Amino acid sequence: MGQIKTYKDLLIWQKGIQIVKEIYLICKNEIPKDELYGLQSQIKRSSISIPSNIAEGWGRNYTKSYIQFLKYSRGSLLELETQIIIAKELDFISTESFNKIQELITEESKMLNAFIKPVEK
Repeated sequence: MGQIKTYKDLLIWQKGIQIVKEIYLICKNEIPKDELYGLQSQIKRSSISIPSNIAEGWGRNYTKSYIQFLKYSRGSLLELETQIIIAKELDFISTESFNKIQELITEESKMLNAFIKPVEK
């Protein structure tokens, strides 16, 4: 990949957007409608926070703030993972959907951790 000119060039941001899209499909097709203002709302919010915090940190144009927002993004990712586990335990989502989103979460976690380390130095 060429030079990074904007946060949209970051693979961690792109993967975050992919997670949001997958979460919205799961919420639309699998999570019960009576969870619209409960678990479904929480799942959507935490997924949206992942790429949003990456973008916000980039926009701060200050390394310490950027690192903090990358860590917020990582926190939102773990929050999402917990909520997805809860949804699976309550039989709100299929094993196939769970495995797919869990794989994306694992990939994003590894990417974020690898990205944060050199920025901190």
